[in-house]
Amino acid sequence: MKKIILDLATTLDGFIEGPNGEIDWCIMDDDMNFDGFISEIDTIFYGRVSYDAWGNYEPAENAAPEEVEFWKTIHAKKKFVFSSQNRKDEKATFIHSELVEKVSEIKKQGGKDIWLYGGAGLIKTFIDHNLIDVYRISVHPVVLGSGKPLFEDLKERLNLKLVETNVFKSGVVQLIYQPIIPQK
Repeated sequence: MKKIILDLATTLDGFIEGPNGEIDWCIMDDDMNFDGFISEIDTIFYGRVSYDAWGNYEPAENAAPEEVEFWKTIHAKKKFVFSSQNRKDEKATFIHSELVEKVSEIKKQGGKDIWLYGGAGLIKTFIDHNLIDVYRISVHPVVLGSGKPLFEDLKERLNLKLVETNVFKSGVVQLIYQPIIPQK
């Protein structure tokens, strides 16, 4: 069965973007092997705002060939957008109801894993429903002081087990966790 992997960057003080939506602090080191991660997924889950911002992003005409190829690879993945809007989009499937059931169906389809791209509201919903299988949090060596926090207004405590740590030359530390689901 496919796994849902939350892979995202955060600042040392826990923000996923600055107070004005900025992500210019996010470092992409070649030793991070992000291409390796991308090759292990075939599906991306977006919230509507994140999809509108990045789901069809096209690099500038003068972008480096590596950036162009990166976005081509991203756009080749299956895309699901979780939204209250029931939009028609030829590049993505919009899911506006029965989230847990539809996620379960997608996970059972086989193939590669799923990247839970975000945004924050969708991540919170997935946490609240225990839908995330792996948390890959890359902590960047910057403190913003304010912005959009990664974890906000959770219903319950989230217990995680650290399964791997990677340190990159830039000072980014990647922490990979699996959730510990409490016995009921």
